[in-house]
Amino acid sequence: MEHAVVSPVVFELAIFVLAIFVGYYVVWSVTPALHTPLMAVTNAISSVIVVGALIAVGVQVPEMAADLAKMTWTSKILGFLALIMASVNIFGGFLVTQRMLAMYKKKEK
Repeated sequence: MEHAVVSPVVFELAIFVLAIFVGYYVVWSVTPALHTPLMAVTNAISSVIVVGALIAVGVQVPEMAADLAKMTWTSKILGFLALIMASVNIFGGFLVTQRMLAMYKKKEK
């Protein structure tokens, strides 16, 4: 009896789609009181992405083969794009958090 083999691409795509649904339902079910702490956690996650992107951008391999040079430039470009996107996410998150906290301050009369 033969066993069916699932392609790794299909398996990873299924996990990605499930993560989208779970993320959607988790974020939209958060009460407004928990929104600010949730933003702080996502900013922390984005800061970890920034560290990884900086490592990818800073890759240096001396006297490399042509294939390795191509992969190094690919990692530098993807790392730079990840750095830009994570930075926008972090700064945007801080702006939204500041705005949310301003809503809870008492207004001066």
